[in-house]
Amino acid sequence: MKPRQSETKRRLAEEATALFNEFRNAYVNEWRRQEHNERMYRGEHWYDVPVTDPNEPRPVTPILQSTIENVSADLADQTPEAVITPESAADAYAAQVIDAVIRRNHDAAAYPVEYRRMIHDLLVSGYCVQEVGYDSTENGGLGGAFIRHVDVRSILIDPLVTDLQDGRAVFKLALRPKAWIETHYPDLYPLIESRPIDTAELITDEILSPDPKNACLLIEYWRREYDADEDAYRVHMALLSNGVVLEDSRDVKPEGYFAHGRYPFVLTTLYPRKGSALGFGIVDLFGTQQLYADKLDQLVLKNAFLASRNKLLVTDASGFDPDDLRDWSKDVHTGESLNGVTWMSTAPLPDYLLSYIRAIREDIKEESGANDSSRGAAPGGVTAARAIEALQEMSTKRARMATDQMHEAFREAVRLEIETEREFNCFLRPVTITVDGEPKEVLFDSDVLLKSAPGGAVLPVEFLISIKAVKRNRFASAAQNELMMNLLSMGAVNREQAISLMTFEGKEQVLKHIREAAEEEPLFPERMKKKRFGGNL
Repeated sequence: MKPRQSETKRRLAEEATALFNEFRNAYVNEWRRQEHNERMYRGEHWYDVPVTDPNEPRPVTPILQSTIENVSADLADQTPEAVITPESAADAYAAQVIDAVIRRNHDAAAYPVEYRRMIHDLLVSGYCVQEVGYDSTENGGLGGAFIRHVDVRSILIDPLVTDLQDGRAVFKLALRPKAWIETHYPDLYPLIESRPIDTAELITDEILSPDPKNACLLIEYWRREYDADEDAYRVHMALLSNGVVLEDSRDVKPEGYFAHGRYPFVLTTLYPRKGSALGFGIVDLFGTQQLYADKLDQLVLKNAFLASRNKLLVTDASGFDPDDLRDWSKDVHTGESLNGVTWMSTAPLPDYLLSYIRAIREDIKEESGANDSSRGAAPGGVTAARAIEALQEMSTKRARMATDQMHEAFREAVRLEIETEREFNCFLRPVTITVDGEPKEVLFDSDVLLKSAPGGAVLPVEFLISIKAVKRNRFASAAQNELMMNLLSMGAVNREQAISLMTFEGKEQVLKHIREAAEEEPLFPERMKKKRFGGNL
């Protein structure tokens, strides 16, 4: 018997398809912009310029790519870490436990890797998206929340709004082999296979262009609805492929996918775009300068090629044979008159042109925030970690602004992550916290995050804990070592304590030698007395 969809599922599929087509049509130019920016980043922008001369040089100086990579490295050095602190003394235990849970979640999901992917999207495309959800297969089947990067070319946000959370829907796209669909949805796969592929659903993008013979386009349809009776929003999710509803969250959670009632996506823009939730990136602002710089390089190379082959002008009245003159192996050429033979050399380009090319490249670096200080260069004689850090902090406000935006988005994502843990966690999960300076293993129970208001409603997590994003500076280790040396010179700590708090290669061997020396000291009481009393017994 051929499988069928219910009338409710069929109407849901029609609604999702109509809205998806509206969003997709609005995103055609956006996808072209994203692809152009990626080509600019890869140094392939000459392919967008028509060929007028097949022999003309097409040089590429990767100044824009270098600029993006330098700013990206600067932002990656500021990868955020979540610090959870209690709002009151009564919430100290809950803050410690959830802090340990969040750190473990980020370690398991390799958040620094996800963060670097987000940085690339932010700088090249102008915005990045991270998703917050719950994976029941994490931690050996005990489950756990996650924060993941979402490719900007695989997500569609309502083009009518300037805030993602105000949109009618959010579409997240992915390609899956047909074998994957058949394995995960064996009952519905015959229905998907029997339906003709709707060409309107195909994405005109080199990454999300499905092959109808081997792959299917999987669409997550996130929609947010307002409940007037409860004065609250509810978020639902449906999974579709080829016009067939594979899953609908209403079947399991009719009250809403998430209790917080928000889309599980956090969007960050680099340079805001008026009238849109999206943004502009470094390529949009400095791509034209890269094109002009490469065009000027092309003129310089053309001039160099012409100058390397001087032309010989020979008139018929000179009596010289051009083919004979072309033979450089001969020592003697015979003709009538040298007045008919003239060398024509290519005039060199003016010096100001070369200076202008260098100025364009320096402007791209300076204005984008990829100057020498942000890349780690410091004036001669500056070696202290604090001084280097201060110079880098002052070097560019653009990078600091982007860092602050990313950290604020991270803080919002962590808040949603904690809400997700509170709602979906149903197993006791062991975590390690520090009690009185000693590590102690406890069991995480989401009940520790439940705090009720006088009316009985569950309070948001902000009433229990405070979430902060801490910057990881590239010179944090150097600053820590310098601080320990200062404390040691002041006598606030001893050698072993100072070295144990430092970070450097071979630290364990140094500590071993110090402890061995300390154990041998009691064998020489006379030496101990002399050392203690300065030799006056």
